[in-house]
Amino acid sequence: MDEHVSASPSNFIRNIIKEDLDAGKNDSMVITRFPPEPNGYLHIGHAKSICLNFGLAAEFRGRCHLRFDDTNPAKEDVEYTESIKQDVRWLGFDWGEHLYYASDYFEKIYQYAVDLIKAGKAYVCSLTAGEIRLNRGTLTEPGKDSPYRNRTVEENLELFGRMRAGEFEEGAHVLRAKIDMASGNINMRDPVMYRISKTAHHRTGETWRIYPLYDFAHCVSDSMEGITHSICTLEFEDHRPLYDWFLDALGAPCHPQQIEFARLNMTYTVMSKRKLLKLVEEGHVSGWDDPRMPTISGLRRRGYTPSSIRDFCDRIGVAKRNSMVDVAMLEYGIREELNKTAMRVMAVLRPLKVVIENYPDDRTEELDAVNNPEDQAMGTRKVPFSKVIYIEKEDFMEVPHKQFFRLAPGREVRLRYAYFITCSGVVKDTETGEVTEVRCTYDPLTRGGDAPDGRKVKSTIHWVSARHAIDAEVRLYDHLFTGSNPSDEKECPDFRGCLNPRSLEVLNSCKAEPGIRGLPEGKGFQFERQGYFCHDLCDSTKDGPVFNRIVSLKDTYAKVLKKGTK
Repeated sequence: MDEHVSASPSNFIRNIIKEDLDAGKNDSMVITRFPPEPNGYLHIGHAKSICLNFGLAAEFRGRCHLRFDDTNPAKEDVEYTESIKQDVRWLGFDWGEHLYYASDYFEKIYQYAVDLIKAGKAYVCSLTAGEIRLNRGTLTEPGKDSPYRNRTVEENLELFGRMRAGEFEEGAHVLRAKIDMASGNINMRDPVMYRISKTAHHRTGETWRIYPLYDFAHCVSDSMEGITHSICTLEFEDHRPLYDWFLDALGAPCHPQQIEFARLNMTYTVMSKRKLLKLVEEGHVSGWDDPRMPTISGLRRRGYTPSSIRDFCDRIGVAKRNSMVDVAMLEYGIREELNKTAMRVMAVLRPLKVVIENYPDDRTEELDAVNNPEDQAMGTRKVPFSKVIYIEKEDFMEVPHKQFFRLAPGREVRLRYAYFITCSGVVKDTETGEVTEVRCTYDPLTRGGDAPDGRKVKSTIHWVSARHAIDAEVRLYDHLFTGSNPSDEKECPDFRGCLNPRSLEVLNSCKAEPGIRGLPEGKGFQFERQGYFCHDLCDSTKDGPVFNRIVSLKDTYAKVLKKGTK
């Protein structure tokens, strides 16, 4: 196999890189970068970019840099920086010694700006932000030149130096590139390069009183690091001429090729960090790592695995046009993985007490239970069984309808791995009439299998021994939004108005088999018939475990796949 051919599905970016290597471009090197702004936690959309940039670098035996574009101290925080590092590592990628910050380059970026002023390609503008916006023009009308556009080089150098020294208030001046106010691309209409900000930077402190804007800092940072392919999302396509203009105007010895791909949009989800921040700040979620959030930390706490997310990013591919991915596709990946690898255990989420009247009071049995029917090598475990057990409330109906085949008065069912039991009566609350206890008898000849006389039952239900049960809190998660596209202003004029009031259900009286204590923390398992779960490592204690449902057993995406193959 050619060393540049990947086992993963090909895409247009991979093809571009392969053509460059075949032509000997960039000294046959591939250097990419993942350049997050440390102004929030990473989300699943960033995971796509991480997998793409680090994956391409690894495939073509190059390297990928992790660079923080920390040019806006008013919105940045060390917390975000550390969380981003953790997320990238958790996904399985390593930047090695190639960790960089745009703030490391502030002096050099400043000198580049001075060079543009000296070349007559940048000027200090004293219009207000509102005036600059008004003079910018529209898609159909050209912009207007700033009255300060023709300041002399000497005057611009003096003002820019005084801006750096902190002599002016915020908003008094900005540095703008002198390009073309009549350009059909609004981004080329003398864009702002520097603005005054008296906010202390989390890395440089109060050294700087001016900061470069992203469009300027980003391209020169790429150039200084020797990036060969600057891969970014589609919204930067109209910024590419500006990226190229800055590097051409500076005569940069390294001119990376900017390539855009479609960002990830997913149903029932918002991907805007600004909107996600509002959810956190306004208390709609418990934090950036709330398991309902599409953040990588939220998915990790929910129980998703790095391999399932990498597989998802591989499945959705790399395209040139924006599209909407069904969240069921993400759920499908983790469900498929856990179906093969997850331990099976029994837990009762909404317990109903069952007393087996003809079972000895002081007897306890150890029954054999299969750990994973998909992998016989995982073996079996012992599950305790006793006179009093718990079953799910929904597995009993006093007056059953025709399609109900589980436990009911006079009806026999199988207890998984245990016995056939028959309901002989119920105990009710004297005030509400609610069934609080079910009375049954068991057939001792049916242990772990079928009845010797050949009789059949229509249902098998799970259970937990009351004497051995572990009390637990279980959190059932649903989509955070009711609308499939909460970012669509027509569907959701205010995205917060589409929040799902039932996105979290907390069950405090759950009962789990004792073997749950032996499962490794951070690894998913299946509560039989209930779904896949994991320990919530933030809130669990030795005395009170908390379990998050990762995903239900129902798989809508698999049905879509089956239809597509017919």
